[in-house]
Amino acid sequence: MSLIKALASTTLLMILAACSGVETHPDDTRAFEAANYHYYTWRNEPLTNQSKSTDPLYRVDPLLRQAVNEELSAKGYVLDPARAEFTIDYIYATGLRMGETSREASNISHHPGVIPNRNMDQAQIDNAIALGGVKETSNIALQFHDIKQRELIWRVTVTKILERVHNTEGEALAKTLRPAIHHGLSSLPEAR
Repeated sequence: MSLIKALASTTLLMILAACSGVETHPDDTRAFEAANYHYYTWRNEPLTNQSKSTDPLYRVDPLLRQAVNEELSAKGYVLDPARAEFTIDYIYATGLRMGETSREASNISHHPGVIPNRNMDQAQIDNAIALGGVKETSNIALQFHDIKQRELIWRVTVTKILERVHNTEGEALAKTLRPAIHHGLSSLPEAR
């Protein structure tokens, strides 16, 4: 019976992850796991917004660092610059993704014309709006570098479609960023 519960829980988690709107591309973790890391530090100091810029990077930086620190702490890694074995840095960029035509919609013609008795329902209209058009994405590449070897040891790219592009409030941004980072770091092994 416990096998069935475990299987059901795993399936549910996979379905929820698939519906989260977060796309991740992690590197292979074997080299990272073999190094048996425990301590880390950030490669660069936190950003300071001395010029009062409205660039979203100044709002993303502290939230991203906090989310990564929380996830790594939950996995057993310790933020300790004095004993750090690897460093973390990131690349943040916005991007654009083109909308897609649903392959299942057989009544959508790519040729202009009139189709009588089309019987469009609201669900088809909503899907056309949701899937069509250009979507803005938020892209974060987290990079982990070995301090002694001075080389990249692991990387993950996290892409999230932004539903409310201009909503840059701290709390709303954190609610979007935390699950994305959790999803991105899920393949990283726990510290031993």
